[in-house]
Amino acid sequence: MDYLLQVKIGALVGLLLLTVFFGFIPARMKWFRETSGTETHRVVLSFISCFAGGVFLAACLLDIIPDYLSDINAELDARRVDTSFPLPEFIMAAGFFTVLIVERIVLNCRQDAMQGSDQERAPLMQANGHSHGHGQEKASSTDLEGSAHHVHMDLQAHSSFRSFMLFFSLSLHSVFEGLAIGLQTTDSKVLEICIAIVVHKSIIVFSLSVKLVQSAVPPMWVAAYVGVFAMMSPLGIGVGIGVIEAQLAAGALIQAILEGLAAGTFIYITFMEILPHELNSPENQLLKVFFILLGFSVMAGLTFLG
Repeated sequence: MDYLLQVKIGALVGLLLLTVFFGFIPARMKWFRETSGTETHRVVLSFISCFAGGVFLAACLLDIIPDYLSDINAELDARRVDTSFPLPEFIMAAGFFTVLIVERIVLNCRQDAMQGSDQERAPLMQANGHSHGHGQEKASSTDLEGSAHHVHMDLQAHSSFRSFMLFFSLSLHSVFEGLAIGLQTTDSKVLEICIAIVVHKSIIVFSLSVKLVQSAVPPMWVAAYVGVFAMMSPLGIGVGIGVIEAQLAAGALIQAILEGLAAGTFIYITFMEILPHELNSPENQLLKVFFILLGFSVMAGLTFLG
């Protein structure tokens, strides 16, 4: 086994262990799972969520999209594809609309199931007798209000589906990050990229774990999500080593297209879920903006330092 391969395997193990460690901090601490505690607790949790929103915004605008545009344009130039149609942006839009359509279908099916359940209960409520008509009307009104509140929460709050899509898009991007390590041909470059990815993924996986916990995902599933996410970059490293050995001609183009779909997914999750959820609440608006900027600035600083 040559020295370069040893360095890559060391990077693989280091990325795996550190990602698991930082991801399990919110997942294992009971404090992060409490959503009905004191007012101070809820405010602090909201600020942490805002910080995570800033991290994801920076990752979207400063990391994922620039990497994708650079890769896809390089591949198009290498294959002498000259067109006035904005193909790279179209691929991102395809990823965006894929998530939008799938989520709307899921939410529509859930609403239909809720309405069908209400219709099944209606005859039982009417069979209680005529003397309780006013009480039935009040109960029906309460059920409607509860149903409307439930739909509102599905559309505005953290949902398990959106958390899964966030996990999926981040995992796909992590594979490409690991792939960048696996494709290097010098040990110094492997170490340089590995250090940058370790710092980057530590913040990302912590923020992802907070989002999963807030989405009421069961603790065992949170642990599974974090564990699978932690394995994505090492998987990319392994794939990169394999690509070097196999020397696939279309490998870089396939990677660039998948990066574009992941970028579109990430745009949807960032701007349709994370930021609106925090900024739609009227409390502590300026402090929330501050923590969003703080999260963004941390990631921007890391990006600036390379």
